[in-house]
Amino acid sequence: MPVLREPLPLADRRLLRVAVLTLARTDHRRHVAPSLHVGVPGGAVTTVADDPAWDHGLRTEIVGAALRERRDPPWVWVTRSGPLGMQDVDAAWLGPTLAAAAERGTDVGYVVVTRHGWADPRSGLRQEWKRIRQR
Repeated sequence: MPVLREPLPLADRRLLRVAVLTLARTDHRRHVAPSLHVGVPGGAVTTVADDPAWDHGLRTEIVGAALRERRDPPWVWVTRSGPLGMQDVDAAWLGPTLAAAAERGTDVGYVVVTRHGWADPRSGLRQEWKRIRQR
């Protein structure tokens, strides 16, 4: 499972920007309910709304099923409200994502996405915008 490091390839930066822009443009609620996304930002994506009652095993099964559905998923990301610092929901999906990817022998990037940026909770690499706009 790749941990994002500088210098991040331009193509990856653009994909992550698309994930942030998509959330900022499509969800106008004050509080964004946490969701897991598996696929390619701006492309084919499997999305699952988070349920805090789910345990590690069930989350691993969910991520595994989503990885099977998306044959070559280079990205797994959690969308939510709030600052980019690590939150419980990020940790709740990180472990199962690592376990499911290892079971499948797949390398995926894992990031947290808010309306204002993205962050890799493992490396601390992040990018934020005050106001993200379509180019």
